[in-house]
Amino acid sequence: MAESLEAWTDFNVAMVGATAALAGLLIVAMSVNISAIVASPALPARAAASIGTLTLAIVVGAIGLVPGQPGWAHGLEVLVALVVVLALEVHAVRLITAESGRKPSERAAKILSGALPLGPFVVGAALLLVGAPAAGLAWLAVGCVLAIVGGILFSWVALVEVLR
Repeated sequence: MAESLEAWTDFNVAMVGATAALAGLLIVAMSVNISAIVASPALPARAAASIGTLTLAIVVGAIGLVPGQPGWAHGLEVLVALVVVLALEVHAVRLITAESGRKPSERAAKILSGALPLGPFVVGAALLLVGAPAAGLAWLAVGCVLAIVGGILFSWVALVEVLR
């Protein structure tokens, strides 16, 4: 596993830095329109899930930098962090589906943008647990990139769409 992780060091360092910066910017973006965000039934939960997903990407990148850990431990660590974020996402999905006045396609897009990044993290952690580190780390990388995309999309919502 050490050789596999070593190959991902630069990626993990870049992801931790970029994702941490984006998470901070998202929090600042939310503070600009906080009254509009908290007035919405689903936006606070979506914000929590988005920050949770970015935090998951930070955690995944950071634990990928821990030297000498076995693959199963890395997979288990990802799963533990993932459970918390999944709980946040499930709560957001419940509130999104309860929204009235929205087209089903709009609700589906909101759900997909929040939930999509979590799938690769599940697959990656499972592959690490079963002893397939190369594939597992690649899936975790996909999850990290999708977390950034989702974070950027929600930043747009928190800054612009909330005011429409």
